[in-house]
Amino acid sequence: MSLVVGHGPLSAERAGVLIPPVRGDLVYIEPHPRRIEAYRGDQRVLETERALMVHRRGDVLRYAFQVDDIGDLPADPVPEAPGYVTVPWDAVDRWCEEGRQLVHYPPNPYHRVDCRPTTRRLRVTVAGATLVDTTDTVILFETALAPRLYVAPSAVRTDLLAPSSTTSYCNYKGYATYYHATIDGHVVEDAAWSYQDPLPESQAIASLLSFDATRVDVEAELPRAEPDSDRTGTGGDFVR
Repeated sequence: MSLVVGHGPLSAERAGVLIPPVRGDLVYIEPHPRRIEAYRGDQRVLETERALMVHRRGDVLRYAFQVDDIGDLPADPVPEAPGYVTVPWDAVDRWCEEGRQLVHYPPNPYHRVDCRPTTRRLRVTVAGATLVDTTDTVILFETALAPRLYVAPSAVRTDLLAPSSTTSYCNYKGYATYYHATIDGHVVEDAAWSYQDPLPESQAIASLLSFDATRVDVEAELPRAEPDSDRTGTGGDFVR
């Protein structure tokens, strides 16, 4: 994500303004001189430091490799980069970039995670019970995503939470563990999550909790996410 999806600067729904406007299909390809490795089982089947990164509007971020780097792996040509191909993510068991194992897609060099201590209020209730009501929070800004508030467990009714078996992984934050909320026998599954040992760029939210507003009642003091409707038009271009 980042450049060509979400509200990124080259996406169809960008939050900002490009002058002159950029319209139509868009592909941005750049060198990505990092060590990329792919494994089938314990066997390394690809290793290169001359990959390209392909940002294509409406598509996930992809690596592109020179044909002679991929061996017998399945591949699709990149029309805009003759001699380069993409390899399906599930064609191998494991992808690594500079030794870090990746999940789902390559990490985007234009994707940022910024965590800032704040006094924005977070109030969460479930079935009439208040789980947290505090202004001692951390706000997480992540490229192309809505900001979120995180809070220390000491401010939460953790006696109403129990670990879930659900986990997830983010290439920018790491592994998340989830928690059910139980109030008077009423169980809300995966109501909250936490990154116990986040990746370096997200250390500020280590062990903090955030809550799923689609499962529990969340009142969060957050900045506006959308551009002013009277200043911008479709795709974030100035109305003239």
